[in-house]
Amino acid sequence: MRLQLALNVSNLDEAVRYYATLFDAKPHKRRSGYANFAIDRPPLKLVLFENSEASERLNHLGVEVFDGAEIDVAAKRLSEGGILDRVQVETVCCHAAQSKIWSKEHQGLNWEWYRIVDDNPSVAAASNDDVCCNQDIGAKEPCCA
Repeated sequence: MRLQLALNVSNLDEAVRYYATLFDAKPHKRRSGYANFAIDRPPLKLVLFENSEASERLNHLGVEVFDGAEIDVAAKRLSEGGILDRVQVETVCCHAAQSKIWSKEHQGLNWEWYRIVDDNPSVAAASNDDVCCNQDIGAKEPCCA
């Protein structure tokens, strides 16, 4: 399990250079307008969205899990607590096929619990990625890992 921090950045190249130096890590994945780092120490999935028009730097927060059963356990806990917002099963989003659940806290911050099912889906399966990855923080349905 590792925490995810998804940030909106105005210049992706500049942000990638900065965070690569800060965490002494290379990007795990780099696409047009998108990059992510899968950092072991500290355990962090850092996601960068190039979005100079975003009103907030923080896009969303998340928890990446590596066992599908952990998604089910989290979904049950969130549902019983009345804070489960939505469930997505094997959806292609931000250049990966994922199963995920979402919750929105009382001040509007989106949290996702997710598991990557396929980290490199085919181009045909990923055709909607660009729309997903460029959503603004205020979008109704945030997406991405």
